[in-house]
Order: sequence, then structure tokens, then C-alpha cells
Amino acid sequence: MRPDSNSKRRDNDREDGFEDNVVTIKRVTKVVKGGRNMKFTALVVVGDKNGHVGAGLGKATEIPEAIRKGREDAKKHMISVARTDYKSVTHDYTGKFGGANILLKRAPEGTGVIAGGPARAVLELAGIKNIRTKSLGSNNKQNVVFATLNALKAMKTPEEVAKLRGKTVEEILA
Repeated sequence: MRPDSNSKRRDNDREDGFEDNVVTIKRVTKVVKGGRNMKFTALVVVGDKNGHVGAGLGKATEIPEAIRKGREDAKKHMISVARTDYKSVTHDYTGKFGGANILLKRAPEGTGVIAGGPARAVLELAGIKNIRTKSLGSNNKQNVVFATLNALKAMKTPEEVAKLRGKTVEEILA
């Protein structure tokens, strides 16, 4: 596998129901007295395509080990995503992380996932089928992934908003 590739893997030996997507692999070099130390960093997104998604970083001297560590880290940081009946987000929202901002917009049935690579990986594994996105600011893959996760984490269902405002769901949606 070449670094910085977008690849999807399925682990047949694991029966946890999660799929993972390696968003990026970077080679990191540390210069020390005796020479250079090479390591790899893998950014992995894990999800069940049914409203649960997470992202994690793994660092190791070999690529497969870095991917495995990233997958474990992503499973530790899973979030639940609020979705509508037609598998879109409940409302428009802008997520922020570092210098990256990402705008998530509701879309009607049949729109599909209109998103760039890093955001697309998160949204597809979260089970969102209809959405429009725009990446604003930095296009650093790691920051875009975490900005997307922050936006999805902040989403609220109409029921939650109604409870916070002390109204009925019909009043909120009207």
C-alpha cells in the first residue's frame, strides 16, 4: 500500500461489524544522533454504517501495525450520529477543528454524498446517504476528519431540541 492512499479494508477474522477506511498514511522521520528513526502514522475511520463512527491515529514502525493501532483508537472514540429517516443530517451545522471548518447541509432523498475525500470517509461509515458538504479553511486531512466528527457529535434530533425548549416536536418542525 502506498502512503496517502484512500483504501477500504474489511477484516474477515473480526466479527465486530465495523468497517474501516484508511484515510492517510504518513511517514514521520525523527533525526537523532545515530541517524534517522522512521515511523508511520495512520489516520483510520471506523463505522458500522448505522449511525456510529469514530476516527483514530495509530503510530508504529510498520504500516500494518499503525493501521491496527489507529483502528483500536477509532473504536475507543466512537460517537452516535443523529440522522433523519432518509439518512441525512437533522440540520445544517459547521464543525471546527484546528484550522479546518466543514459545513454540513441537509439534502433531500436521492442527492447522495457530495463531499471531499476525508469528509466522505466519515459520512459514509456513519451511514449518511444524502448530504452536501463544503470544506472551508484548512484542507489538512486529519483536521477535516476531526472537524466532521465534531459537527456530527454536535447534531441534535428534533426531539432533543423540543425537550430543551419545552415545546412539542410538531412546534419545532413547523
